[in-house]
Amino acid sequence: MTHFESSIEGLRERLLSMASHAANNVRLAMKALIERDDDQAMRVEEADNILDSFEKEIDEVAIQLLLRAPLARDLRFIMIATRLGHDLERVGDEATAIARRSRDLSREPQLKPYVDLPRMAQMVLEMLGTAIEAFVRGDGELARSIIPRDKEVDLLNKQLQRELTRFIAEDPANITRCLNLMAISKRLERIGDHAKNIAEEVVYLCEARDIRHTQRNPNATGAPAAP
Repeated sequence: MTHFESSIEGLRERLLSMASHAANNVRLAMKALIERDDDQAMRVEEADNILDSFEKEIDEVAIQLLLRAPLARDLRFIMIATRLGHDLERVGDEATAIARRSRDLSREPQLKPYVDLPRMAQMVLEMLGTAIEAFVRGDGELARSIIPRDKEVDLLNKQLQRELTRFIAEDPANITRCLNLMAISKRLERIGDHAKNIAEEVVYLCEARDIRHTQRNPNATGAPAAP
C-alpha cells in the first residue's frame, strides 16, 4: 500500500469513527429525554466537541490529499469525505439540541408518554446506519434505498407537530413543553435529512451521478424508464 493509499484509508477510518460518535450522541440524547436524565444530556453536549474535532481533521487531511493531484476516483472520494464530515457534524449538533431540550423538559411533569419520538429516532438512526454501511460497501443501490425513507420521517414529524399544536390549543399551560417536543421532533427530522444527504453522496461516489434535487423526476436518478 502506498503512502497515498494509506492516507485515503485513514480518511475513511476517521469518517467511520465520526459516524459512530454521531449516532451514539443521538442515542444518548434520546435516552436523556426518555429517562429524564440531565447527566446523560450533559454528556451529549460535552461529546459534541469530539465531532467538531473530527470534522476539522477530515478537512485538513482532505486538503493535504488534494495537493497530491489524485486520480479522478480518489478526487471524488476526497470531496465526498468532506461533505460526509459536514453532515455528521450537523447530526451531532442536532443531538446536542435534543439534549438541551430534554433538560428543559425534565424540569416539568411529562406531558405524554413518549412513543412517536423514540420511533422517529429509531427510523433516522437506521437511515444513518444504512447510509454508512452503503459507504463502506461502496453500494450505490443500498444508498438509493434509503432516500424514500426520508418521506416517512417527514410525515411522522408533521403528524406529531399537529398533535402538539392541538395540545396547546386545548390548554395554553402546555405551550412550553409542547414547543420543546416540537423542536425535538424537528431536530430528528433534520437528522433524517442528513442521512439522506449522505446516501445521495454515496450514490455520487459509487456511480459518479449527482441525484440531489432530482427526486421529483424518478428518471433523473438514473433509474431506467418504465416500459
